[in-house]
Parts: sequence; C-alpha cells; structure tokens
Amino acid sequence: MHFFLLLQVLAICALVAAAPSSSRRHNFVLHERRASHPVTWAQTRRLEPHKVLPLRIGLTQQNAHQIEELLMSIAHPDSPTYGQHWSPERVANYFAPSNASISTVKTWLSDSGLHPDRIRISLSNSWIEVNATVAEVEDLLDAEYHVYTHPSGHEQISCESYSVPDHVHEHVELIKPTVHFVHRIPDDPALLRKRSNLGLPTSKNGPKTKDVIVTASDILDLASCDRFTTPECLRALYQMDCEPQRADSNSFGIVEFTPQAYLPSDLDMFFRNFSPSQVGQRPTLVSIDGGTPQTQNQSVEYNAESDLDLEYAMVLTDPTPITLLQTGDMVKGAFFNNWLDAVDGSFCTFEGGDDPAYDVIYPDPLPGGYNQPGSCGIIKPPYVVSISYGADESGITEAYAQRQCNEYGKLGMMGTTVLYSSGDNGVAGLGGQCLDGNGKPGVKFNPEFPASCPFVTAVGATQINPGSFVFEDESACEQVIYSGGGFSNIFTMPKYQEAAVHGYLKNYPPPYTAEQYNNSGKVRAFPDISANGANYVTAINGQHILLYGTSASAPVVGSIMTLINDARLNKGKGPIGFINPVIYNHTSALHDITSGSNPGCDTIGFNATKGWDPVTGVGTPNMEALRDVFLSLP
Repeated sequence: MHFFLLLQVLAICALVAAAPSSSRRHNFVLHERRASHPVTWAQTRRLEPHKVLPLRIGLTQQNAHQIEELLMSIAHPDSPTYGQHWSPERVANYFAPSNASISTVKTWLSDSGLHPDRIRISLSNSWIEVNATVAEVEDLLDAEYHVYTHPSGHEQISCESYSVPDHVHEHVELIKPTVHFVHRIPDDPALLRKRSNLGLPTSKNGPKTKDVIVTASDILDLASCDRFTTPECLRALYQMDCEPQRADSNSFGIVEFTPQAYLPSDLDMFFRNFSPSQVGQRPTLVSIDGGTPQTQNQSVEYNAESDLDLEYAMVLTDPTPITLLQTGDMVKGAFFNNWLDAVDGSFCTFEGGDDPAYDVIYPDPLPGGYNQPGSCGIIKPPYVVSISYGADESGITEAYAQRQCNEYGKLGMMGTTVLYSSGDNGVAGLGGQCLDGNGKPGVKFNPEFPASCPFVTAVGATQINPGSFVFEDESACEQVIYSGGGFSNIFTMPKYQEAAVHGYLKNYPPPYTAEQYNNSGKVRAFPDISANGANYVTAINGQHILLYGTSASAPVVGSIMTLINDARLNKGKGPIGFINPVIYNHTSALHDITSGSNPGCDTIGFNATKGWDPVTGVGTPNMEALRDVFLSLP
C-alpha cells in the first residue's frame, strides 16, 4: 500500500494586510485541539508574525448527520427504496452549507478587521478563504503558531489548539492550517521541491515483494496457486466464471497517484501470458490535476502498484473498459481529496482545490507543474472505484477525516462502490508504527484511514496456505504482509455492522486493554471483506515477480463487484453502490476465514474467527452467490 507522508502549504508572496482586532473577544470556545504531539518533531520557535497563511474555513454542511440514515435507505437490502440512488445535483443541494453559515462567518471575518475584498468563497459555497498574516490569524483564532523541526532538518508549522466565537462555532466544521500537523513553513521554495505525496515511493509503502523472479520453468496452473497467484487462481478461488454482457455501459475506476505509473510494455507482457487477446489494450486515462502515467522513473518502486492494479483488473473484467484516474502532477503529486474533486464537483473548494493542510492545491506554480485550475467534476463517478493507498488515522484530525468520510457516503448515495485497501501492517500503522497516546512510538494499535471510514468498503488480505490446493480454505495473509484491521479511534460503529462486531467481541474477546486499542464496542471496525493478497505474479519492468499486499486484494474485489454490476445491468437494474449492508446481511454468500492473525505492536494482533473478525472481515467473496443476492434485489 501507499501511505500519506507529509504535505505542505503553498507559498503566498504578497498581501494587503488589514490591522488585526485591537481587543481579544471573550466569548471564544475551543474548536479543535491536536490530539497528540507529532512523533520525532521538536517545537523550535514561534512562527514569524509577518508570514502569510492561506486560511481556509470549512463551513458546516447541512444534514450531514443524516448521511448514514440516507445511505441505509438506499443500500440496505431490506429497505423499500433499495437501489434508488440520488443524482449529483440532489446530493449537492441537500448537503450545501446554509446561507446563514456563509453570512455568519463572513461577518465574523470582516468584524475582525479583514476587509471583505480579501474574503473569497469557493464555487461550492463550502469553504471560505482569506490570506492573512500569522499575527492576524493568531488574533482571529486565539492561537499560537510554532515551527517544529525534524531531525532531517525539515520544518512544519502548527498550533496546539484554536478557538472561535461562540456564535460562529456551529457554522464551522474545521479551519486550516491549524492543529493538523502536516504544514510546511510558508515561502520556502526549497521545501516545495521536497513535497511528499501518496504516490512518492518510500521503503514503507507500495505492494511488497520478496524479489522472487518467476521464470519460464515455473509451472503456473491451479496446482501451484499456493506459490503463484494468477488470474486463473483467482477465478477458481472466488467463482468468477462469467463473461461480461454489458461492458459498454459498465465502469470500473482505478485510482493511482503520480509518480506511480504503469508501463505499457508490462501490460502487454502480462497479457501475453494470461490473456493474449488483450495485447495492445490500455486503460482509459482521466488526467486529474495534471496526472500522467510517467515513464522517466522505471522501477518496482514506481511501477509495481499501477502494474499490479491494472494487470489484474483488466484481465479479470475483460472486455469491460478500465478507467485510470491518474491523480497529481510530477512536481507535487496528490492526496485523496484531489480525486474526489474530479468525480464530484460539489466537493471542490476554491479554484477546485482542497485542504492545504493535506491536499495538493492547483494550479501548481513550480517549474514543470500543472498550471491549470484543479480538476473539478470532470468525470462521472465510475460504478466501482478501487484505491490501493492509505494513511494512518492518527495522522489526521477528526474534523478532516469526518468531512472526507461523508463524501464517500455521498458517492455511495449516488451509486458508487468505493473500495480501499486496509493496510499491510496488521494492527500497526505506517512502517509498523504504534502509538503511546501522545503521538510517540508505543504499543497502541494504529488503525488505517480511509479504511476506517464506515462509508467505504475496507478490503483485507488472505492467502492460500503453503502446500494447500486452490479449493481449500484460505487463511489470513501471513506471508510478507499482515492484513490491516482493527478499530477506529475516530468513527462510531455503523448500524450495518453492529450485530457482527458485537458478536465477535462477545464470543472472541481480544486479550487487550483500552491502552492498546479502542475496546469500547462503539466504534467502526474493519476490514469489511477480504481477498487473496499473496504471491501475485506481476509483470514489472520486463520481468515477472511476486507481489504481496492489500494493494492486490482491493482491485480483485473491485473486479468481482464490477462483474456483479454487469449482471445487474444486463437485467435492466442499476449498479450495486455501497455494498456493506448487503454483505453483512448475506454472509453465506462469502467464504468465512477462520485461521490466521494480523500481528503488530508486539502482539499477535487479532485472530481470524468464525463470522466477522478484524482481520478478514466477513470473509472472501463467492462471486456466484453474491451475484445471485444482488440480482434478487430491486
């Protein structure tokens, strides 16, 4: 999997400053406080008062508290309105911030000494932006900004907490840059070149490999699926014996973050071995924020993710066209909200941009950067979207996570199935990191985001046990990687999984305390479903090697859901959309995984058990059985 590392705020060079308010208001209420101190970073100095911050104020969305209820009315198999998906326009209008929120926040800013000419509102009316000096922002938010320094010499900015007037509090969801510890110091071109992004290779991200090269002497058939996973193995494992009938009206999107990219020669090498009729086929490219399948950097680190995703998705769903949502330019890359902007224009912010604390803002003024406005509503959401990237939930704030999670709920309301890999480090986070409650290395489990969002389908990993046949029971993946899973520290438990998770906690209580994981029994648990994540034969840089990870599991489940959509479309029905309520209510249509675990944080992690578990979810798909379930629904 690919993980979010560090992002930075764009430099702003000039500002016509207004004098800050001369007196501090006394009716401030705390709005956000940073949950923990950032690991390995030291507070070194106050941020200079003349520096300029691009202040971004996220307005409270109307009716956001109804998203789960509305989504269940569309996605629960027992609902009389199952499958009656909303139009994008209906979704945008229903959740748009109120005029009262816009007016209240603008008045607060102007009354605080910020001239109305400096205040701008996003096209979607969801964000208000104003460029202000550090001194102005500190006065406005009753906050103190500091510079934090990493042993590498990199610097970031943040405040411990911030407040807003009591009458403004209900109209604001979050404000950036503030407590979210991912800001670069402004006006530092040298650091801009070092921006990290989801697609940037590191030793901790991407699908894993043991550097095993598959040669012509290796026999790749069903008898060797315990050592070499191929499309034929997956079809046998998950009963994927069908020929798409409505490929022309179906859609399946794969999200990749630049500089991760596929090589055309790798696709053809894979096709020649496993689907000769597809030689020469390519995914349909949708360039988001200057996204391009670059070819100047060619190695496992740059090509494994995209090659793996596309090779298996294209072969398993052929002839369904695959849409490549290539996100971010070569200079700055991208984060999750960048691709969300592209498929839902109502999610866009100022100039199609996002949250400067996490997301990359376009246009990109740097040499070689994408110098056009950000991609906003440029494509209809595909029926299925698979994303093999993720971040530590502990690295973001509740407000940011909730806002993005709500967007996944809206996509579900519109009929899109969103699948995220659950992680490759068991109960630990990026690079096996665990927490101590104060943001430092410790023993507390570190869940994955966006997999921890209750409105996505989180996909874990399984394996065919060494020496076992393809038709024998799988176990949780324990080769090279461990299936990510556990319990959120942010999101409450959705109703669709209450019975399953409570049953697990009652029948198989984990032997850990609240100091190690959120054992309240009231929070979102993941993953939801799993698929094989070991020994994938993948063509990369002119040779076949073996890859491991939930990076493989997610596009396989996406392929299965795409084939189920094909069957529904062939019967004149709509796409399946958000699948979690159905799979939790029809577990007999899945293969239950009852062995293996997901170690991390100096523990064995959780165990795979009968029924749902925080290692493999409700199990792996039986496509024929799941197809029959979904065909039986309206």
